[in-house]
Amino acid sequence: MNNILYNDEIMVRDNVVEIEDRGYQFGDGVYEVIGVYDGEPLLMDEHMKRLERSAREIRLTLPTEVGQLKEKLQQLVQANGLEEGIIYLQVSRGVSPRWHEFPSKSTKAVTVAYTREEERETALEDNGGTAILAEDIRWLRCDIKTLNLLPNVLAKQNAVENNAIEAILHRGDTVTEASASNVFIVKDGELYTHPADNYILNGITRQKILQLCDELGLKVHEETYTVDDLLNADEVFISATKTDIAPILKVDDKTIGKGTPGNITQQLVKAFRTLYEKKKA
Repeated sequence: MNNILYNDEIMVRDNVVEIEDRGYQFGDGVYEVIGVYDGEPLLMDEHMKRLERSAREIRLTLPTEVGQLKEKLQQLVQANGLEEGIIYLQVSRGVSPRWHEFPSKSTKAVTVAYTREEERETALEDNGGTAILAEDIRWLRCDIKTLNLLPNVLAKQNAVENNAIEAILHRGDTVTEASASNVFIVKDGELYTHPADNYILNGITRQKILQLCDELGLKVHEETYTVDDLLNADEVFISATKTDIAPILKVDDKTIGKGTPGNITQQLVKAFRTLYEKKKA
């Protein structure tokens, strides 16, 4: 895993971060995390589409055409011999003297990508985990996948210190998403998830789950719901790249449903696995 993509070149990983890179000093950039299963990136086109949208929203011109970037990322996976894990990709506004306003138009955006081995979280998918509640203190453009993640980091650390896998966020009484994932609840056989507005990131896994629900004939309400709705749901699960779908069995001290992965969650876990599992001979 010693190779990285730096701009248009795959090179040996080294200290390539410039101290005046705006990503480093301002969080002025966007990123994507793409799951790799059996050596193949999953939902690459969807990730690239979201990268383009995020870049547009912060008025950042991507330095590489998306088709070429996809090819480079595939080459990076092959160069590192990655079979199971993730690609991390970020694009910053570039290197320039530290002033808050945008740098001159001659400043070129900087692309960096690397791979990391990560196993599939099948045990978590099958057995579930616990979560805590945390106030959502992030900015009001959570729909943009920017490098500004300190509130998410603090919420996730709070979860870890409470032996939980995730912190489910809420603005007042309204559940939004989690520190590094989207949240779904199930009540009376129907799913609910926060609409894809400025308060949440429209997760790629979230989008695929909505498609799978349509294929399975499961009704989904993209609408807001409350903390009380969450705590009294029949099922709760989170979704994110490489986490895929993880049942939540307890939130704070409240057991969700029967305290075991629910039937609808299990249906979706099975359906999502078919997206990457190779057909057996």
